[in-house]
Order: sequence, then C-alpha cells, then structure tokens
Amino acid sequence: MEYMRRFHRHEIGSNQCNSFIAKHVRAPLQNVWSLVRRFDQPQIYKPFVRKCVMRGNVETGSVREIIVQSGLPATRSIERLEFLDDNEYILRGKFIGGDHMLKVIDGQPGTVVIESFVVDIPEENTKEDICYFVENLLRCNLRTLADVSEESLASPC
Repeated sequence: MEYMRRFHRHEIGSNQCNSFIAKHVRAPLQNVWSLVRRFDQPQIYKPFVRKCVMRGNVETGSVREIIVQSGLPATRSIERLEFLDDNEYILRGKFIGGDHMLKVIDGQPGTVVIESFVVDIPEENTKEDICYFVENLLRCNLRTLADVSEESLASPC
C-alpha cells in the first residue's frame, strides 16, 4: 500500500479519469524489470505498439515516438521518460493525453506490476467509456508482459 500512496496517487481534473491495474507475474523481479525498463522497446510486451523511435539515449528526459497498431483511436504517442530508477524498479513516463506510471514491486513467488493513469476525457466521450478503454489496454499490456516474462524462464538463454 505504501507504493500505491507514493507512486500512484494522482490529482485529477473535472474532465479526467484515473484508475490503476495490477498484475501478478510468475517471474522474478529481474526478469520483469529487464523488459519494463526498456523505454526504447515497449513493443516487447505492449502488443499495440507497432514501432518505437527514440530521440536520444534511454535516460531521464529522453523522448520516444510510439506508432500504434491500426484499429485504435490513435496513431501515435510522443512520450517522455520522466524517471527511471533501476534500484527501486520505477519507470515513470508522460505522454500526450495522459500520465503513465509503472512500479514493479518484488513479491513472492513472482512480481506484482502496477500501472496507474490519468487521462483527459475527449469531447463526445464518457468518463466510463474512456476509463474502460484504457483499463483494458493496460490489462492486455500486462498480460503480454506476464507471458513474455514467464516464457523467458522456460527457454534457456
């Protein structure tokens, strides 16, 4: 709960929604973090990312352009790496239309990954519809993260 208070508490405006999603991954923290920390390659576990183009090195302040798969209500996202801490396993980024925070917590016998968000509600959309869409997108990303992390344990490298 301390991690939730420290890293996933958001001030939201009247035309915004927020929520969080948590997923238990049956893989050690180091396996999961090695995927999550790759700000330059989110397509490793985010199936809706078609392409990622970095502007600079992976460090605080670097920017990436994400091209998403067709069929989503967006085509691209420009995201800035706000914070990356390999000791505490925290990645925080900002992107157009919202705020994305990811915190990985060491747990037994696996890892709990928590993503929280705040997004603006576009005109002609409801708060419920937007939150539902973003929550489902994050659930899909976390399911794929779990699959990729857990598969890496089964295959010898």
